[in-house]
Amino acid sequence: MPDAPDTPGDAGTAAPDDSTRPYLVVIGAPGAGKTRIGKKVAKMLRVPFVDTDRRIVMRHGPIAQIFSGRGEDHFRRIERVEVAKALTERAVVSLGGGAVLDPATQADLADKRVALMTVSAEAVAMRLGQSRPLLQRGGVAAWEGLVAARRDIYERLASRSWDTSTRPIDTIAREIADWVTADCAKETAP
Repeated sequence: MPDAPDTPGDAGTAAPDDSTRPYLVVIGAPGAGKTRIGKKVAKMLRVPFVDTDRRIVMRHGPIAQIFSGRGEDHFRRIERVEVAKALTERAVVSLGGGAVLDPATQADLADKRVALMTVSAEAVAMRLGQSRPLLQRGGVAAWEGLVAARRDIYERLASRSWDTSTRPIDTIAREIADWVTADCAKETAP
């Protein structure tokens, strides 16, 4: 069942109706602010918000338990199913940090509007807790390794990127909502 849309905000308008793809897909490393920003953008656009990690937790239990009990490969198979479903919805969709590793997901994102959230190691050190399964043993050093391994994929898939290290989340969300609105208007212009 799709996540319920956030309460409509007082700014922005929904993009034209086109049920074949999401308005926006948000990608990036753990701790970059994908969920917080995605929720705000969805509210500004007055559209639903979908967080694939949240859906995994709702349907399969805590991600850390999936990793520890069944392993990363099992988690990635579950994640791929949830991502594929989410990418068919007319919403703002936030993907888990590693979802982009799947070649099928990479192919699915090729024709989508994709916003990459980046963040510095210093800023992420303040944000990340030890609940992230891939970071439990190595902290920020492990995070830096993940980002380095995924950087080329993130950048190749992104339509645009925003650094969330120091700028206000509301400002970034407003910029993204304005970009999506303008881009949707271009798509429907005669």
